[in-house]
Amino acid sequence: MSSLKNFADLKSLGQQLKTQQEARQRAEAERLEQEKKAKAEANIFRSSIGSVEPLKVAVKHQATPVRPAPIPFQYIADEKAALQESLSDEFDADSLLETDENLSYTRPGVGVDVVRKLRKGHWVIQAQLDLHGLRRDQARDSLGDFLRRCGRNGVRCVRIIHGKGLGSVNKEPVLKHKVRNWLIQKDEVLAFSQATAADGGSGALIVLLKA
Repeated sequence: MSSLKNFADLKSLGQQLKTQQEARQRAEAERLEQEKKAKAEANIFRSSIGSVEPLKVAVKHQATPVRPAPIPFQYIADEKAALQESLSDEFDADSLLETDENLSYTRPGVGVDVVRKLRKGHWVIQAQLDLHGLRRDQARDSLGDFLRRCGRNGVRCVRIIHGKGLGSVNKEPVLKHKVRNWLIQKDEVLAFSQATAADGGSGALIVLLKA
């Protein structure tokens, strides 16, 4: 009786082991099926369209935009300044000079005492320009440049040495008359007078400029 019971127990245990084995196999089969299904779904788009190649795009011509020509502002400003600063050799200043021995000049609206103060050295000479040995065109350009520098540096009183003409043809003081004509054409010149003997006498001018 005991042996039959043991046999029945063994049979039951074998059946349980078989059932567990079958359950594990089914679980493994389901897992593999799920993995297969997930992989198929992940590649469903690629599987549906097949292999692909990048589209061939024609090279587009990039047109270079046409830029407007640069405006030469500095050149225009320089030209304008040169026009304003140009000095005429045809200008006759004789009628504007005082009829004194020094041939003095004062711009209209400037007090008559300014020339007297110039002669007495009321203003200290802060700069000078020596035009000795220069040709007329060189002297004119040098004078214009000198006055521009004086204006930038705030110089008020200057001496212009034009010489007495002793080394020129016929001993005529050409620059002496030209310098007076040029100075009168410059708006920044308020007055001038022949220098004292100590400052050059008839070979130089003392010039007062605008502040």
